[in-house]
Amino acid sequence: MEQFKQWAKLPPMGWNSWDCFGAAVTEKQLLANADYMAAHLKAFGWEYVVCDIQWYEPKAEGHIYKKFTELEMDGYGRLLPAPNRFPSAADGKGFGPIADYIHGLGLKFGVHLMRGVPRQAVAANCPILGSDKTCRDIAHPFSVCPWNTDMYGVLDCPDAQLYYDSVVAQFAEWGVDFIKCDDICVTEFRKWDNPYTADYEIEMLRRAIDRCGREIVLSLSPGPAPRDKAAHLAANANMWRITGDFWDEWRALHRMFAKCVEWQGVMRPGTYPDCDMLPVAMLIDSDPSRPPIHRWTRFTEPEQVTMLTLWGICKSPLMIGGDMPTFDDFTLRLLTNADYMRMYRTVHGAREFLREEKNGRGTILWLAEGDGCKYVGVFNTDDKPRRIRVPLDRMLMPDTAYTLYDVWTGETLGAKKNAVSLPVDPHGAVLLRIE
Repeated sequence: MEQFKQWAKLPPMGWNSWDCFGAAVTEKQLLANADYMAAHLKAFGWEYVVCDIQWYEPKAEGHIYKKFTELEMDGYGRLLPAPNRFPSAADGKGFGPIADYIHGLGLKFGVHLMRGVPRQAVAANCPILGSDKTCRDIAHPFSVCPWNTDMYGVLDCPDAQLYYDSVVAQFAEWGVDFIKCDDICVTEFRKWDNPYTADYEIEMLRRAIDRCGREIVLSLSPGPAPRDKAAHLAANANMWRITGDFWDEWRALHRMFAKCVEWQGVMRPGTYPDCDMLPVAMLIDSDPSRPPIHRWTRFTEPEQVTMLTLWGICKSPLMIGGDMPTFDDFTLRLLTNADYMRMYRTVHGAREFLREEKNGRGTILWLAEGDGCKYVGVFNTDDKPRRIRVPLDRMLMPDTAYTLYDVWTGETLGAKKNAVSLPVDPHGAVLLRIE
């Protein structure tokens, strides 16, 4: 196993600021979520606190990207936290004080990074640390992100590698444990071009992390990553997005069943297809055409159970998207279910066993191996309650008694042979442990 895979033997679990604060998260909000995680979720395996996009943009608001706006940056073209939003970053301290605080809670700290070099650094012709070249020499002017104007991609050349090395070295100096790199494994935005144009930039980032002297988990976004690049992704990253941005809409959740089928069998310890964040609790409206409005998740409670069941049985990384201090009792119980976490740590070999639907409504069953047991996800994709038959004789062995346990309710369903019929809520799920 490559060394970087040892750094994520289990899928990363944490919180990301995007769903609830967009590009405008502040130090106060970041630390409030870190405090909540340490107090309520750390004991269950949650550990990463990730500051998402544009932490270097002083005027950021919600999900609105200001075009060609001025960014905080050092003399080597490396981005810095905006001190009006992150006061502890003043006087060149960067994210060091925040990382120290989060580490003091027993947690880990992550940051978002856009692929490439800031356009502002190119315009200023900033020197590259450790090189006689400048940011202008490495910029690829036709490699740009279609939804954010902050960066140019870089050329495939040694001095671009030195630039990435300098950026990651600074992250390591600050104490960063997790990098979410964006605009780097996408397909849908570049249909007119090579759909995987950033492959060498992924490799540059891998080398930069390996050289920095710190264990930093690498996540690639936004997706959908191309399935035929699974080997390359697994050779360079710990996790990669298999979908575009995922929000709290049933149609988006229903589409994830097919995405999980597409990527089933790819997951290995240290490398994980990523279903994206968990939009639970208090979120920010994702419509960039209007001022940001905070609202509660649109997912029903059964839909949230479905999401966690599918993400968990497929061993997707779990990144909370909602503002944790706003959690209600249901959300906290859902994310601190000890039996679910036991499954999540041990489950493997997940596969779709059955899908019987008409017009997108019906039954889906997933089967996976556990530690001395099996797990079955029973999903009702109908908009009304259903009793769903689970064919134990086909999934396991006929005429054999199995003890069934409902992971979410904690109820023991007793010994069953051949089949069991379960009531399942609309858009809901039951997660069975079978021994």
